[in-house]
Amino acid sequence: MASLLDSLERSRLLKDRDAAREVLNPAEPPHVSLLRLCDAGLLEGGLTVAFGVRPDELVGPLTMAMGGAAKRFKVVDVRERPRLELHVLAGETSERWEVEDLWALVHNLNSLYRDAPDVRAIALLGEWNDALQLLCVDKRALPRLLRERFFAPQNRDALEHEPERS
Repeated sequence: MASLLDSLERSRLLKDRDAAREVLNPAEPPHVSLLRLCDAGLLEGGLTVAFGVRPDELVGPLTMAMGGAAKRFKVVDVRERPRLELHVLAGETSERWEVEDLWALVHNLNSLYRDAPDVRAIALLGEWNDALQLLCVDKRALPRLLRERFFAPQNRDALEHEPERS
């Protein structure tokens, strides 16, 4: 597991190497170890979201973890019928989003801030312990992370099309 921890430290994603060593199971595949570390709260930018959480409840914590301009993102109104709809305000942009689930919220936020260099991209790491594991990643680190064997986000295609930043 040293290579996983080394990679996470190089990417500035690991909070506490000693605590991470205690959590990891060397018999697990690396992408499973990443889920375990996220669930344990040991990844910078990591969020563990219970399945019962609604998209409108996740907006605040998620946009704070994204940082930059996303911290000023606002939900102006929430409609529940026929589908959950958020009326959002991001700077001068006002939009209405139908968000059936957390995946749709992640997709919309990543799309909205695609060109904002100061906003981290959201990687959907997967499910672990009855919760969704998310990781907010600096866009400059994405190309390197996407080459790592342990980094297998469910929204990989969308992340691969993030603009590269220097």
